[in-house]
Amino acid sequence: MKALSKSWLALPFAAAVLGFGIETPAQAALLVGPLVNVQIINSRVLNNIANDLHVNVSNIPVSVIAPVSVAATVCGIQAAVLSVAALGSRSTCTAKSTSAALNALVLKSISK
Repeated sequence: MKALSKSWLALPFAAAVLGFGIETPAQAALLVGPLVNVQIINSRVLNNIANDLHVNVSNIPVSVIAPVSVAATVCGIQAAVLSVAALGSRSTCTAKSTSAALNALVLKSISK
């Protein structure tokens, strides 16, 4: 019986160890694929990001480096087009909207 109770005590520890490093989709987007320079110059996008992050708009950077998947979403460009452009060098696009993943990248940038 004591062996069984000890194994139950190990369960939370094992779950914590196995769960370490699991990321949310927004965090996972920070780590993969070719990168694109996303310009954040549209005033509506700047204001939306600042409001979502509860910071002054002057704290938002004019650009962030993002994975193709994030850039395609916020710039309104097909991911395949950005991927091909990013093969030779880092491509650039202008954000037309925001997303949780872009907000996470901006927050990471301003938190440094």
